[in-house]
Amino acid sequence: MTVHTFESMGTVVSVRLGALSTEVVDAPSIATDVGAARESVAIAAAQQVFDGLNEKFSLYREASEISQIARGEILLTASSERMRDAYAQALLWREATNGAFTPHRPDGVLDLSGTIKAVALAEAAAAIQSCGFTSFSVNAGGDILTHGIPQAGDGWVTGIVDPQNREELLSITALTPEFPAMATSGSAERGDHIWARPGATHDFLQVTVIAGDIITADVCATAIIAGGQETLDHLTAQFAIAVLVVKSNGELLANDRFPELVAR
Repeated sequence: MTVHTFESMGTVVSVRLGALSTEVVDAPSIATDVGAARESVAIAAAQQVFDGLNEKFSLYREASEISQIARGEILLTASSERMRDAYAQALLWREATNGAFTPHRPDGVLDLSGTIKAVALAEAAAAIQSCGFTSFSVNAGGDILTHGIPQAGDGWVTGIVDPQNREELLSITALTPEFPAMATSGSAERGDHIWARPGATHDFLQVTVIAGDIITADVCATAIIAGGQETLDHLTAQFAIAVLVVKSNGELLANDRFPELVAR
């Protein structure tokens, strides 16, 4: 297995490439690529996905479409179809989380960072798979999406870091084809787009969610940090997710599904 890294969206993206399919790849540009050459194609495709979405959706880029919307230079209704679709998806998640997740900052500025990195992970994974890889993982700033099963073991083994001691692990989990995605949210990870739900009082320091897709994992982790126990109870009842919560006093909370994914 080989590891490749690149920087995008203000973080380091790490891609681990496993087995290649023995079938002939349909795309003519990569039909004859093998080994390292095909890896280069896959990594380039993944980085293109991340950089392309960052160029459109980053509020840290003055020329991005979303920055132009924030400055009032473009109306959301007149924005690109990609922007409007991303906003519509975020609104659906706001409804699904009873408002704990929101695509708007407290000052009203549209901020889609709560979903776009997960979208980038999903689309990068699809690009890598189209290059013929049957097992791989993509890690963007601690949010992980896996595909297939490594040649050794029953799943992709990964650790959950203790937010109060970044050199220690709280748990080792195995990501499987049924639960291939893991996202972590908290003040130690990505506090820039997490705002407490009005009226919510809790002491959740970090939330890790494992799910069947990376967008569900990422949004639910962010929503639980923002909404606290009420949102935790709501989302674990609505979605097939495994959750580990770290409270400010170091206490751990886990739903019934989480222990099933602890690597043994």
